[in-house]
Amino acid sequence: EHVVESGGGLVQSGGSLRLSCAASGFTFDHYTVGWFRQAPGKEREGVSCLDNSNGNTYYADSVKGRFTISRDIAKNTVFLQMNNLKPEDTAVYYCAADWRDFSAYFYCTEPEVDSWGQGTQVTVSS
Repeated sequence: EHVVESGGGLVQSGGSLRLSCAASGFTFDHYTVGWFRQAPGKEREGVSCLDNSNGNTYYADSVKGRFTISRDIAKNTVFLQMNNLKPEDTAVYYCAADWRDFSAYFYCTEPEVDSWGQGTQVTVSS
């Protein structure tokens, strides 16, 4: 499944960004969609995931209360609204989607992604 991430940028600490994940050639119905990030020198981690079959979501502890994952059905796009950004949120953010009915929790914590896209850079200055 091909997805395209966008919306990254440079923002000051405390600022906001909204990332977009657009599906190409398929719809997100019944897919589990996740946002992941990788900071320099660190492993990729699951940030937030959405199970579109039941609406369940997962958030990493580090972003709870600040990030919100949502879906626009008409635009076939999943968003990640990021508020109160911190320098430690600086990373390349990737979107991925899977049809195999993974729970949001499982997909974020045990992702099985064959290939990652280019991602979108988020840089938060202090």
